[in-house]
Amino acid sequence: MSNKIRAGIVGYGNLGRGVELALKRNDDFTLKAIFTRRDPSLMNTESNMVHIDNILDYKNDIDVMILCGGSANDLPEQGPAIAAHFNTVDSFDNHSEIPNYFNTIDKIAKQSNKVSLFSIGWDPGLFSLNRLMAQAIIPDGKTYTFWGKGISQGHSEAIRRIDGVKDAVQYTIPLEEAMKEVRAGNNPDLKAEERHKRICYVVPYDLKDKDRIEREIKSMSGYFLGYDTTVYFITEEELIANHSNMAHGGFVIHSGKTDGVHNHVIEYSLTLDNNPQFTSSVLVAFARAAYRLALDNKKGAFSIFDIPLAYLSPKPREELRKTIL
Repeated sequence: MSNKIRAGIVGYGNLGRGVELALKRNDDFTLKAIFTRRDPSLMNTESNMVHIDNILDYKNDIDVMILCGGSANDLPEQGPAIAAHFNTVDSFDNHSEIPNYFNTIDKIAKQSNKVSLFSIGWDPGLFSLNRLMAQAIIPDGKTYTFWGKGISQGHSEAIRRIDGVKDAVQYTIPLEEAMKEVRAGNNPDLKAEERHKRICYVVPYDLKDKDRIEREIKSMSGYFLGYDTTVYFITEEELIANHSNMAHGGFVIHSGKTDGVHNHVIEYSLTLDNNPQFTSSVLVAFARAAYRLALDNKKGAFSIFDIPLAYLSPKPREELRKTIL
């Protein structure tokens, strides 16, 4: 590839900083600008910082825009708006809203003759791809996804929204007994709450509220209700000292039979020291794919299922066949 892929970053939180780092480790990319809602002059980086209001000034200077906003509030608005002018890749992770998000992005990207890769990360993303492959190869079986041990950003934020909570983190932890049953090929019927437990560390404004806060956490439908949930109340200093890491990971395990007798177990796992940095690296690899799809004159929205794997690598296909295949 003679010319470098010109990338832009939208958002400069943990994910955006991770993408900035990942782009420096991929020689076929050049970072043209980082777009932020904050005052660019206050950002601690040597990269070109630009206020997001000026993003359209870069329409002819960026090949693919990497969107690093949150799925709850940022991406539903920014994804369609930016797809109207740029090729994009994002990590939208609200599983239940993916079909609606796709429909919106696909329509806009087709109208603008752009490529938009959506829900690109490790789940949804790499885990999705492994679930698909396992089910296609062994259709007579069951697929199980276990998350953790790691901090769930969404669940932590849900706790922080409770009245009287100053700060909080929540760990999702796979249940070892459930994983043992699955790996043994027993194919148990397991709900999500039978596969995981939840550990919460909460900093209250006032310890007098801790009983109420714990009740509200454990009764929160869609997050904690039905789960084995433990709540610990700690100081802000303890939270910062002991719970500021961003490790995460998980497992996709598929178990099934080919002839009614012989059982096979397919397992894919991730152990991540830094969740945002790993997700950022996934985004950059798929930004390369978005660029190549655009060169192929493709348009519209694409999931991880639609992308040729060779498009992720900077290496030519003949080298991939020789060294990896």
